Amino acid sequence: MADESKYKRILVKLSGEAMCGPGSFGIEANAVAQIVQEIIPVHKMGVQTALVVGGGNFIRGRNLASDPHIQRTSADYMGMLATVINALALQDALEKYGVPTRVLSAITMTAVCEPFIRRRAMRHLEKGRVVILAGGTGSPFFSTDTCASLRASEINAEVLLKATKVDGVFDSDPVTNPSAKRYEKLTYQQVLAQRLGVMDLTAISMCMESRIPIVVFKVAKPGNLAAAVRGQTVGTTVSE
Repeated sequence: MADESKYKRILVKLSGEAMCGPGSFGIEANAVAQIVQEIIPVHKMGVQTALVVGGGNFIRGRNLASDPHIQRTSADYMGMLATVINALALQDALEKYGVPTRVLSAITMTAVCEPFIRRRAMRHLEKGRVVILAGGTGSPFFSTDTCASLRASEINAEVLLKATKVDGVFDSDPVTNPSAKRYEKLTYQQVLAQRLGVMDLTAISMCMESRIPIVVFKVAKPGNLAAAVRGQTVGTTVSE
């Protein structure tokens, strides 16, 4: 079934908020199950799949750092630890359905996961395991979007698939503006010049340098991830 896919190796960026219901906090079983049901068909295609998950369902370092009692560096490390919690939840949920996984963290915690080593991550992918990359970049001041771009570059992913709450990139907030226009295609330069908020500027620049296209799509729509992997028009594509 591998010939159904346009890509051999992908990286999927999941927001922490995807792990729970709208406006909720923490991890909700139904939300995690929905994510897993999107990943399973892609795994069955034979696509080498890496995941980077955020931690916003628990804590956002940048927001917490607004507290005068907590330094930005500490807040960011706390956010990175939250991504490990989410990664372990995804691992258990995927393995319940027979999908082999490995969690690799940029912050060493050998009791629960492996350390991130590039060659090890690539070997797991080659063996057909879904690799969940946790702990962000391991350094403060970098978002999980930047982590996704960095890891996609490191593992030679052919595309970065950003799963979001909305169906692509719009010229304004579609939640508050029903007339917002969705872009089908954008260039990296357009995103940078117009500051469209697809990902942070560092992440976009890194994908541009590595020539990794970005597909922004709605994760809550069943079948969207598999459609994107097949190369069908889904959401918004950012490329050269």
